[in-house]
Amino acid sequence: MDRMEKIPKLRWGIGVLLGVGTLINYIDRVNLSVAGPTLEKVFHLSPQDLGILFGAFFWSYSLLQIPVGLILDRFGVTTINRWATFLWSVASAIIAFSTNFTHLLAARAMLGVAEAPSFPANGKATAYWFPRKERGLATSLFDAAAKFSNVVGVPLVAFFIVNFGWRWGFGMTAILSFLYFLAFYAIYRNPSEHPKLTEAERTYIKMGGAQPEGLSSKSEGATLGYLLTKAKVWGLTIGFAAYGYSFYLFLTWLPSYLVKTGHMTILKSAAYTTIPWLVATFTDLAIGGWLVDYLISRGGEETRVRKTILVIGMILGLAVIGAAYTTNPNVAIVWISIALGGLAFAAPVGWSLPGLVAPKGSVGTVGGIMNFVNNIMGFVAPGVTGFIVGASNSFANAFITAGVVLLIGIVFYVFVLGKIEPIPEPV
Repeated sequence: MDRMEKIPKLRWGIGVLLGVGTLINYIDRVNLSVAGPTLEKVFHLSPQDLGILFGAFFWSYSLLQIPVGLILDRFGVTTINRWATFLWSVASAIIAFSTNFTHLLAARAMLGVAEAPSFPANGKATAYWFPRKERGLATSLFDAAAKFSNVVGVPLVAFFIVNFGWRWGFGMTAILSFLYFLAFYAIYRNPSEHPKLTEAERTYIKMGGAQPEGLSSKSEGATLGYLLTKAKVWGLTIGFAAYGYSFYLFLTWLPSYLVKTGHMTILKSAAYTTIPWLVATFTDLAIGGWLVDYLISRGGEETRVRKTILVIGMILGLAVIGAAYTTNPNVAIVWISIALGGLAFAAPVGWSLPGLVAPKGSVGTVGGIMNFVNNIMGFVAPGVTGFIVGASNSFANAFITAGVVLLIGIVFYVFVLGKIEPIPEPV
């Protein structure tokens, strides 16, 4: 038997655990998009109100990304994510008891605080647990879960809303979140702390180029200032934010778009919504994960492979513009499926970059910077879309706007990111 086949695979169990957490916290996020048409009627909300509500989560979530990255680099994934998973289950429960627009707004902002460490922690954990040649598939496990949340989460939340009322659409996710907190508390440890990690697997991970555990040689503030001067950091940050604009547009507005433009019921719109997200889940894992690792393992130059997949995915994302020129929901879903399919396989490459370019002890900070700007798109995209739809009674200009933002992202990935290699440590 080949020696590689004898190496245990505990790291893949950790990868699945991170993916399950992402799946649940994204169901927490999409439940509002499914409940949107119902809340619009119950609380007499305008499209502008709904856009602001969709974006409320991302105000607090995005503003905390850089502080959370610094905190993660100081206190570690295990401690911070334990607290975070507990608090997001509490925040989810509070949303179910909201009685007016202001309460909903505050509760969604609170959920943003609780879930802020999620993706930077996943990126940091993946950098610790996986060698570079497995980083694509490992990253795609949690990134694809964000897409798959729409495949299982949207119909699940729609079922609870239709049969038990909108409050249970949020109560159900609170229960799932608490169960995940228990699982994470029991299972996750960093490699140096995990009692079930064998020496053979530990050596394989370390020799494969995993990010070393430990603190940066500089203070967090000095490290942050140093990283903000690096073009490589801004290349990956602006490029990923451009992806985020389209992602959050569809994450928040797609069910409402289908209800308004296709004159669908909530359940029918939920069924249609699953189609592009199912495509995105597949391409995320198959292309952004497996294919990237395969090409690199076959001798492909790492920068060329990763940047090619990134740019091709972003170019396919421009298919969102096609949805602007049809009112037929079947045609629109085809265009949106192409766009999300392309963006989905670019995303895990984007998420792997902090672990590949950050200096020692700074993965959380680089991930926090990237996710901060990305999640600014989380309230910009829903808000801008809401105002465009409210002013024009059409989604056409909203989709064209997303295409323009993607073009900006492509420029940053191609010309500013540079070679995918670690940034030198500050001296």
